[in-house]
Amino acid sequence: MAAESQEMSGIHFPFPFPPYSIQKDFMAELYKVLEAGKIGIFESPTGTGKSLSLICGALSWLRDFEQKKLQAEARLLAPGSGPTSSGKNSLMSSSSCQEPSDTLRPSGEPDWVTEFVQKKEERDLVERLREEQMRRRKREERLQEVYQDGRLRFAAKRMKQEEEETETLLRLSREMLAAGTGPEQLEQLECGEEHLVLAEYESDEERRGSRVDEAEDDLEEEHVTKIYYCSRTHSQLAQFVREVLKSPFGKETRLVSLGSRQTLCVNEDVKNLGSVQLMNDRCVDMQRSKHEKNRTGEDKPKRRRQKIQTSCPFYNHEQMELLRDEVLLEVKDMEQLVALGKEARACPYYGSRFAIPAAQLVVLPYPMLLHAATRQAAGIRLQGQVVIIDEAHNLIDTITNIHSTEVNGSQLCQAHSQLLQYMERYGKRLKAKNLMYIKQILYLLEKFVTVLGGNVKQNPSTQSLPQTGSELKSINDFLFQSQVDNINLFKVQRYLEKSMLSRKLFGFTECFGVVLPSLSDSQENRGLGGFQQFLKSLQSGTTEDSLEEGQAVALRPASPLMHIEAFLAALTTANQDGRVIVNRQGSVGQSSLKFLLLNPAVHFAQVVKECRAVVIAGGTMQPVSDFREQLLACCGVEAARVVEFSCGHVIPPDNILPLIICSGPSNQQLEFTYQRRELPQMMEETGRILCNLCNVVPGGVVCFLPSYEYLRQVHAHWDKTGLLARLSVKKKIFQEPKRASQVEQVLMAYSKCITSCSHSEGHLTGALLLSVVGGKMSEGINFSDDLGRCVVMVGMPYPNIKSPELQEKMAYLDQTLPRTKGQPPPGTVLIENLCMKAINQSIGRAIRHQRDFASIVLLDHRYARPSILAKLPSWIRDRVEVKATFGPAFAAMRKFHREKAHPCLV
Repeated sequence: MAAESQEMSGIHFPFPFPPYSIQKDFMAELYKVLEAGKIGIFESPTGTGKSLSLICGALSWLRDFEQKKLQAEARLLAPGSGPTSSGKNSLMSSSSCQEPSDTLRPSGEPDWVTEFVQKKEERDLVERLREEQMRRRKREERLQEVYQDGRLRFAAKRMKQEEEETETLLRLSREMLAAGTGPEQLEQLECGEEHLVLAEYESDEERRGSRVDEAEDDLEEEHVTKIYYCSRTHSQLAQFVREVLKSPFGKETRLVSLGSRQTLCVNEDVKNLGSVQLMNDRCVDMQRSKHEKNRTGEDKPKRRRQKIQTSCPFYNHEQMELLRDEVLLEVKDMEQLVALGKEARACPYYGSRFAIPAAQLVVLPYPMLLHAATRQAAGIRLQGQVVIIDEAHNLIDTITNIHSTEVNGSQLCQAHSQLLQYMERYGKRLKAKNLMYIKQILYLLEKFVTVLGGNVKQNPSTQSLPQTGSELKSINDFLFQSQVDNINLFKVQRYLEKSMLSRKLFGFTECFGVVLPSLSDSQENRGLGGFQQFLKSLQSGTTEDSLEEGQAVALRPASPLMHIEAFLAALTTANQDGRVIVNRQGSVGQSSLKFLLLNPAVHFAQVVKECRAVVIAGGTMQPVSDFREQLLACCGVEAARVVEFSCGHVIPPDNILPLIICSGPSNQQLEFTYQRRELPQMMEETGRILCNLCNVVPGGVVCFLPSYEYLRQVHAHWDKTGLLARLSVKKKIFQEPKRASQVEQVLMAYSKCITSCSHSEGHLTGALLLSVVGGKMSEGINFSDDLGRCVVMVGMPYPNIKSPELQEKMAYLDQTLPRTKGQPPPGTVLIENLCMKAINQSIGRAIRHQRDFASIVLLDHRYARPSILAKLPSWIRDRVEVKATFGPAFAAMRKFHREKAHPCLV
C-alpha cells in the first residue's frame, strides 16, 4: 500500500496507510514533546498502532530537526557570510545573550576582551561545522560506494584469510625454534597456565593520558542527533525493526540494532561458554590481549604478536569498517546482522557499536540503556539525544531489578576458596598491588560469611545455623557490622572490573580440572585435590534442581566471584537509597545477602539530565502517579516539563462490555481479600459465576486468579464439589503451568481446542484458561478474537504486605514523598498501584485490533471504589458498568455476546 501523506498543524507525517484519528493525535503530541525537550508519558492501548505512531512521529521530528540544522550550517558556511549570521543562534547557545558594548562583564573584563572571546568562539564553531560537514560527506560517499559495489564486503574476508595463513606459519616457526631452547625460566607452570596470571594493574589515575591508539578510535565519527528506542525483549525489538521497514522511513533511516553478546556473538568458542558473564569476560579479555603489557623487554615484540594471533578472529579494524558501513546502509534486524557477521567474518556485537555515532535510530534492550556501566561500555552517548522507552509499564520495577542483586553463602565460600588457592599458587608472580586487592577481597568474603553466621573455612552446606529469619539493614550498618567499613569499595569494585580477576579465577578452576591428574602427589597438589573436592561438594545437589525436564547438559557455571562483583558494586550506592537483607536459612549455603534498591530515580536521573527529551510509552500506563512521583520528581524533573497523553481504543464503543460484578448468583458479596477468598462459599460462588458466563460466551474465556496457590486451591475445591464437571460441559479447562517451558504447549492446545469447537456442533463451545495475575500469560500474550472473548479478573491481586522488601519500600516512600491532602500515605498508594498495574496488564490481553470484541468482567465489589476506577485504562474506565447483583450483569453479557458472536457459535 502506498504511503499516505498526513499534514497536521503544518507538520508532514508520512504514514504507510491512512492513520486513525488517535494516531494523528499521538504523532502530533509526540512531535511537540520532542521539539520542546520535555518528558512525555504516552498511553496507547494494544491494537491502536502505537509502534508505527512512535516511528512516524519521532522520525518526522528528526527529519525536520536535521533539515533545520543543515540550513543553519549552510547559512553560516556560505561564502561572504560571517559567523554572526542568523543561523548562529540555532547552533551556538552561548550567543543567546548579547551585552552592551559600553559595559563590563561581571568579572570586570573590558569590551575588547569580550569581543575577542566571542569572535574566537564563532571561528571555532565555523571550523567545527566544516569538519562535521566533511565527515558527513565522506560517510555518504563511503556508503554509496559500498551500495554500488557489493564485492567490497568480501575484501576483508580474503585479507583476513591471508593474514591467518601467514600468522599460522609464523607460529609454527616459533614453536620449532622454541622446542630446542631448553626449559623456560618459569618451568614450574604447566603449559597454557601463563594466561591465568594477572597482568600488572594500573588504576584509572595511572592510565590517564597513557592509552594507546586503538582501532576503535579510527572508526570514530561525529555523533549525529539520534533516537534511542528500547524495549524489554529481543523479540519486541525485532518486531519494532520490522515496523520501521514497513514505514515510509524504512529505506532512508540509518538504524542500528544493539544486543547482548549472547545474541550477537559469532565466535563459537565464546558462545560455547554458556554463561552470559563468562562470554562477556572472555570477549573483553580477547580484545585486551592486544594491549597487555609484557614484563620482559626482549620478549615483548614476539609475545605481543602472539597475543594478537590468539585474539578473536572476528575482531579486526578493516572488518569493523566494512560491517559498520553495511549496518548503516540499510535497516537490518539482529538475525540479519548475525548472518552478515558470519558472512564477512566480522563481529556483529562490536560492528553494531561502531555504527552508533552515525546512526539516526538505535534499537536496544532495557538493561543496555538503564545501566550506566553498560551504556558506557557500548559507547552510548545520551547528551542532547532522544530516548523512547516502550512497554514501560514496568519501568520502575525494571530499574530496581537491574540494580538489585543477591549472593548466597555457597557462592561466598566458593569464591573465597578459589581465590585463596589462586593466590597460593601464583602469589610470587603477582605484583604488590594485585596482592593487596586480592587480600582485601578475601577479607570481604570472610566477613560476609561471618555475618551470615558461618565460617569461611568450612563447608557451607554442612554448617547449620541456630537462628533463622531475615534481617534488614541500611548499607552503612551492614558494612559496620561486617567490619569492612574501612575498605574503599569503590576502588575494589573498579579493580575487579578492570583486572578481569573473575575470568582468571574461572580459568584457574577449569585448568586444574584437566591438569591435576598428571601432577605429582606433592603437598601442594594434595591441597589442590582437597580444593577440587570442596568445590564439588558445593556444587552437588544443585544441578538436578536447575535442569529443566528433558535437558541433558547444564550450562557451564559462571565464577561465583562474578555474582559477588555485582553485590560489591551495589554496596557503593548512597546509604539512603538502598538496603541489605541478611537472610539466614537452615545452613550457611542456603543463606544469602540481598541488596535492595529503594530509589530507582538515582539511576534514571542521568538519562533524564543528559537527554534532550524522554518518552515513556506503553499500552497500559495507569496509574501514572508512580512515574511522576517515584521516578521523575525524584530525578529533579519539574512538573511543568512532564506531558501526559492517553488515547482511547480504535474499536467501536459497542465492541467492548466492561462489567464490575459486586455479588454472585446466590447474592454472596464478592470480596476476595486474604481473609475471605479461601472460604468455601467464596470459591463456590466464583465457580457458579464462571458456569453462567461459559454458557453464553463463545470461544475462549481467560480467567485470572491472584496466585498459583489460590488457583490450585480453587481447582481442587471445584473438583470436590462437582463445579469442575459442570464447567467442563461447555468449556475444556486448561491451567497455566508454573514451568515456562510448558507455556507454549498449553497455549497451542488451548488454541487448537477453540479452533476445532468453532468448526463443530458439539456441546463444547470453546475453552476456559485459568491463569495467574503477574504470571507467564498475563503479559505479552495475544488472546485476540476467539482466543479471548471474555477476560475475568477474580479479586484484586494485592502484593504480600508482610514481605520485608515491600515494607521497607513503603517506609522509604512515606519518608521521602510528600503526602497529598486527603490521600493515604505514599506507601499505601504504592500497594494499590502495584495491584492495579497487574490488573491492567491482564485486561489488555483481549481486544487486539479494530474489529475485535470482548467482555471484561471484574469480580470484586472493591473495583467500584472511585480511587480504583480512576486507575483503570481510559478505554475501560469510560465504558465500565457497575452491577450490584448478578442478574443484570448476566443479562447484559448474554445480550452482548448474542449480538457479537458469529452465527454458527450462537
